[in-house]
Amino acid sequence: MENPTTVAGATTAATATTAETIIHHTTAFLSKAIADPELRNHLLALLHGGGRTHFAARFAAGSNLLKPHSLALEAVEKAIAATNLSVQSSSLAVAEKLLLCCSTTPFSSFLLSLIYSLVHQPAKAARAVLCLFRINPSVARSKFAPDLFQELFLVHLLPALRWFEEQRTRILSNSEASPTKVLSRMNGGQTKELKELEGIYEQVLDENCRVFAEYFINEVLSDGSAAEVGPPPAVVLGRGEAGEFAIAGFGRYNPIPKEEDAASTSSELCSPFGSSSTSSTPNSSGHHPPPATSSPSSPAKEAGSPAPSISDSDDNTSSSSSTASTSSSVSTPPSSSLSTLSTTNRPSPPPKDFVCPITSNIFTDPVTIETGQTYERKSIQEWLDRGNSSCPITRQKLTSTLLPKTNYVLKRLIAAWLEQNPTSSSPPIETPPRRRKSGEPTTTPSLSPNSVIVAAAAVDGSVSELRHAINNLCMSEILDESEAAVQTIERFWQEEVKKSKNQNRGGIDVQSVLSRPAVVSGFVEILFNSDDPAVLKAAVFLLSELGARDESVVQTLTRVDSDVDCILALFKNGLMEAVVLIYHLLRGSSSPEELMEMDMVESLVAVLERKESEMVEMCMKPRSAAVVLLGRMMASGEGSAVEAAIVEGIVKKEGDDVVAAIVGSLESEWDEERVSAVGMLLKVMKEDGRRRNTVADKAELAPVLESFTGGGDGEKFEIICFLSELVKLNRMTYNEQVLHIIKDEGTFSTMHTFLNYLQTAPVDQSPVLAGLLLQLDLLAEPRKMSMYREEAIDTFISCLKNSELPAAQVAAAKTIMSLPGRFNVSGKSLTRAFLLKCAGVEKSYRILTQNEHQQTRELYGETAEIEERAAEVWDMKMASALVSHEFGAIFEVLAEGMKSRNSELQSACFVSAVWLVHMLGVLPDTGIRGAARVCLLDQFVTIFKSAKDNEDKVLALLALKSFLNDPEGLQDLNNNMKDVKKGLRELRKSCPLAVEVLKDLTEGKDNSAELWNHKELVQVDCCENGEVLTIACFKDKIISGHSDGTMKVWTGKGSILHLIQEIREHTKGVSSLVVLQSGNKLYSGSLDRTTRVWSIVGDTLHCMKVHDMKDPVHNLVVANSIACFIPAGTGIKVHSWSGRSNLLNSGRYVKCLSLVQGKLYCGCHDSSIQEIDLATETVSFIQSGSRKLISKASPVHALEVRDGLIYSAVSPLDGAAVKIWSASNHGQVGSLATTMEVRAMAVSSELIYLGSRVGTIEIWDRKKHIRVETIQACTNSKVISMAVDCNEDILVAGTSDGWIQAWGVS
Repeated sequence: MENPTTVAGATTAATATTAETIIHHTTAFLSKAIADPELRNHLLALLHGGGRTHFAARFAAGSNLLKPHSLALEAVEKAIAATNLSVQSSSLAVAEKLLLCCSTTPFSSFLLSLIYSLVHQPAKAARAVLCLFRINPSVARSKFAPDLFQELFLVHLLPALRWFEEQRTRILSNSEASPTKVLSRMNGGQTKELKELEGIYEQVLDENCRVFAEYFINEVLSDGSAAEVGPPPAVVLGRGEAGEFAIAGFGRYNPIPKEEDAASTSSELCSPFGSSSTSSTPNSSGHHPPPATSSPSSPAKEAGSPAPSISDSDDNTSSSSSTASTSSSVSTPPSSSLSTLSTTNRPSPPPKDFVCPITSNIFTDPVTIETGQTYERKSIQEWLDRGNSSCPITRQKLTSTLLPKTNYVLKRLIAAWLEQNPTSSSPPIETPPRRRKSGEPTTTPSLSPNSVIVAAAAVDGSVSELRHAINNLCMSEILDESEAAVQTIERFWQEEVKKSKNQNRGGIDVQSVLSRPAVVSGFVEILFNSDDPAVLKAAVFLLSELGARDESVVQTLTRVDSDVDCILALFKNGLMEAVVLIYHLLRGSSSPEELMEMDMVESLVAVLERKESEMVEMCMKPRSAAVVLLGRMMASGEGSAVEAAIVEGIVKKEGDDVVAAIVGSLESEWDEERVSAVGMLLKVMKEDGRRRNTVADKAELAPVLESFTGGGDGEKFEIICFLSELVKLNRMTYNEQVLHIIKDEGTFSTMHTFLNYLQTAPVDQSPVLAGLLLQLDLLAEPRKMSMYREEAIDTFISCLKNSELPAAQVAAAKTIMSLPGRFNVSGKSLTRAFLLKCAGVEKSYRILTQNEHQQTRELYGETAEIEERAAEVWDMKMASALVSHEFGAIFEVLAEGMKSRNSELQSACFVSAVWLVHMLGVLPDTGIRGAARVCLLDQFVTIFKSAKDNEDKVLALLALKSFLNDPEGLQDLNNNMKDVKKGLRELRKSCPLAVEVLKDLTEGKDNSAELWNHKELVQVDCCENGEVLTIACFKDKIISGHSDGTMKVWTGKGSILHLIQEIREHTKGVSSLVVLQSGNKLYSGSLDRTTRVWSIVGDTLHCMKVHDMKDPVHNLVVANSIACFIPAGTGIKVHSWSGRSNLLNSGRYVKCLSLVQGKLYCGCHDSSIQEIDLATETVSFIQSGSRKLISKASPVHALEVRDGLIYSAVSPLDGAAVKIWSASNHGQVGSLATTMEVRAMAVSSELIYLGSRVGTIEIWDRKKHIRVETIQACTNSKVISMAVDCNEDILVAGTSDGWIQAWGVS
């Protein structure tokens, strides 16, 4: 041992503390307390004995503070909050007077330190803080200000720390345990020695803390000069005469006797537990703990805080006798603070291995650095963050400042010790929020595995094998032995469970043995270190079984975050059985968001995908645990990100295995599992309606109905929504089967149960329930009266009337709209699409039901006709029930809903009303149609006139048609006949029903003239460019060719044609413009003997290629690979784009051409019409011409081919200027009796436009061959070109004097 004087001098030099240092650290500490109310309240609560309780709340509730303290606290808080300096100053003065008139306590000292800090007296503030370390050092250094203790005190106590480490090493040297399991391998004597050593060490820290606080206050912070400051109290180790270890020191305030007095006090220095007669003999521990004496002022008496107990809870009897002997035999000077330290009736201090040497608190996150020392992570990190790079105790230089992982072995041992010592004076370890349930008894496990085995010795004869396995699990350093132990324990557990089942015995004692923290920690060690799947499954199985039966096992596992993380990692890596253990660890302790943060969704879904036969049989099925955990995650609310992630994880799985597994959970005996399965299946069906068939095919609904009977309102509504979604199948016959199952299953009458719930359910939930109840009621033959039906329909009506709850209104309207029972395979209602189909507009219906009939036949062997008939019967039953209720009361509320500004409500009410009115046409007339007319006719007319959506107009027209057979309805329509007919004309092209209704309104007379209207839009003067020889339309553009070679591109905006491009690349007149349907190309033929190919890009034309045609181009027609045109002479020239040319029909002068599907139709000067097959070059005559020597020839001026008909315009000498021929047999099928000289012709899908030589344009009906309208061009010049746009909404004509004119077609 070093010479005491040498060590003291070194310590003094190394650890001198200046006033500036003390003031700096105390000022920083107090500044934080003043700035942070939460920290300040916490510190006040500690000093007042309230632990971590919020002091402000306790103060407001009225605590047992002395009145001066209460007033002073109130004044200090007021001063801190004040912004006025005078108010702050007066408040602090009052508080100081109140505290100085009272006795000094930790509470009053802290308040004084705050006051002095606020009035900028740092020295006084520092003295007040140091008083806390003098009065109650234990609380001050461990809880109140551990950082101050570390900065000001701990550096002076390194000799004591080294002495403690030497003694501890000597005690542990008798054990052959490895460092990681040293504490679990100690015998009882070693444990007792360590606890005695730790108790003395705590006393030494407290006493020296008092001494140094006194020294700092009276010497360092005194008003004298720095030269007058006395030496610090040195703490070093020396040897007494008998060779015992003792604490020696020098200095005025050193509590240890001087060297010359050591002989007289050697008996006290030997051991604080022996009398003077036994002081020279070592105690039973084999070591001599160092005592510490107090300063003369005996501050320990002021503090009054008890010292920690050093009794051994493992051996209560011997501990008690030892303590009693010690109490009676200890001999210390009267001034020693040890006279106030009792060793009886005190809580046991924690083992030193469990306490951080920096903070003196029990570890919550221990880390062992490279020097072998263990510290609290937060404290050592702060030490390193301040720029230190050495170990605080050994002062060895650290090669790395990165901290290692948590020492989880030590952490679990601490957790076990805390279970054994729940009343310890040291603070508890911070653990996850979930703890033992209220009122649940705690267990007191032993730290030693040997004691675990002894406790279980009475199980039976085979317990020796179990004892050996547990010893290997807890103590063996060989992984193979520990793994074998796990499998042995698993086999033993299985045997005991079988005995329990067969003989009503066994299992209970084994459970208590295996539930001890030491054994649980052994299982966790296996999970961390083993890579054998069988062993891992066995360990997880045992922990799951134990956790299901004993809450203390769950508490042991959840105390250490790394243990839970390990189990989660194993689960995510494919150990599916771990889901059961995870369920037990997390039950009732985590929010949906916290569960989601664990990122388990994919693994939980994988559990559902796995077959049960592939997993270990456990206390709970892994599938059940997965379903419940997923259900709890989804509990965060409708439409949440958590819910979306889970549904997506289920839906993206191919096949129906996952959905089938969830459906299987509907049969569970566990109610929470059934409800969780219902919630998931509901969301899955809404997301992917195609899964609905799987659910309906496999689901057992009786257990679900039982859950409804015993569930809460939220669970009941979710079950109702699930059942409602389940009957949205695309087969009406199957829907009825499911409804029968719902109606007939269950212990109680389903309909009566639903009715009772409907009468008490929240308003926004009642429409869905009412819809389901009404469907169940209609399964039987409709009766005149039914309380279920009446209650359901009354619910719809009351919800639709309740304008204060828009959500209930929308839910009611949508439910009514779905009652016809027509759904596609995805569960979407087909009511609107079906009504459009009834009106002849089938596009929406085809899109929604694509391939449905084929699927119905292939998958279920039922024809579409059978399903359609079943749907029609259901339609009639449902509509009859709704409209018959209180003589059509439903129509009134639907009419009000159609007036709503809520688009959802308005749309749903509109479709529902159309459906019911349409069904009135097939139901027997009982006078209800009149009620519907009164309520709805005006609404339908308004929608028909003003709706922007054509489908809405068609639906309104379908409803109006139902009133045409009613004389009063027809009379009401006559009041709006003009607007109705206008709407019919607009719909005529897209809706066959419009033609039918128009015919009904005109009493069967075909008045086509009333159907069409051509309104002039615009006229443009292009006289400077000569004649408008040709016009073509492409999308929203109009392209014109002029006789001077100019091409112009126009776009229509309202009533004006905007010129967007003018092109002058042809040198002579542009005679023809052709747009191919297959691409964005335009061909222009010109009298300059060229044909140009243009690309249409955006609003402009770009010339791609120029073809030399060798002849002037008249009347160009184009196919993909060739172009045909009329040259200057006879015949027709066929030009290949590769450059070859061929002349056809060379004996005729051709006037006009038309090319359709490889057939070239020619109109000639001699009034003949030929058809030329371009493939074979054969010529067929459609009309023979005549050669006239004297009279003028009668050429074919215009020729158009459309829909298999040929329209030719010739001279009107025979009374018909336009003749119509069949392209198939070349026979004449009709003619138009016009007397005009036709020079141009355009044909649309329904109309024929004839342009005359005097500017008149006649419009004829293609089907009836009657003239419907005549319009006049802006001049009397010849109309030489016409075109209709692709939508047939605009007619464009060009004249010989250069005008372009457009009309809107409606």
